[in-house]
Amino acid sequence: MAMNKDGQVTVRVCIGGEEHPIKGDASVEYIRSLAHIVDTHMKSIQEGNPKLTRHRVAILTALNLADELEKVRAEYKELLQIMEEANQVR
Repeated sequence: MAMNKDGQVTVRVCIGGEEHPIKGDASVEYIRSLAHIVDTHMKSIQEGNPKLTRHRVAILTALNLADELEKVRAEYKELLQIMEEANQVR
């Protein structure tokens, strides 16, 4: 791990069996946690579809994670709306 003059760290992580340097403003632990999530999803997809190329596994992983993100955003929006409605009742 190295920190540059802008306060960014570079962390080496393993995703899909390959080592990658990741640069970011987040903590080392957070970056490693994100890498672990991606790696876990890729392994799961690869195990279920062993003939897929690494490129296709990466695309499916990105689509699955984007789907999860959109579902969470929809739930968040719904919760905000419920809270807003509850506050108007008071």
